[in-house]
Amino acid sequence: MLLTILKSKIQRVRITRAELYYQGSLTLDPALMRAAGMYASEMVQVVNLNNGTRLETYIIQGKTPGNGEVVLNGPAARLGYVGDEVIILTYAQMTPEEAADHAPTVVMVDDDNKPVEA
Repeated sequence: MLLTILKSKIQRVRITRAELYYQGSLTLDPALMRAAGMYASEMVQVVNLNNGTRLETYIIQGKTPGNGEVVLNGPAARLGYVGDEVIILTYAQMTPEEAADHAPTVVMVDDDNKPVEA
């Protein structure tokens, strides 16, 4: 049996842009991706703390590491506004034995979406 377990999350990051007329996905700062152990094309769940919406999409790696970019693209752009705080989650399939020893990666950010020590 495999369990779906939280792999990583970026906590309370702010949306920096919304691009409705763009092929869907979530564009993320490569530095945030690296800190959280997230990958381009990986499925993510985005939970909006301001309006309660939850969406599933995939990651597109941004071009500039360290710029704090978090962009809702395509239909996802209707589910959040610039400045909304979101939590970005990834999951992994694990056996119960693997899950027993697993600790998710949690990335906290400052007001500029830069990773900080928790």
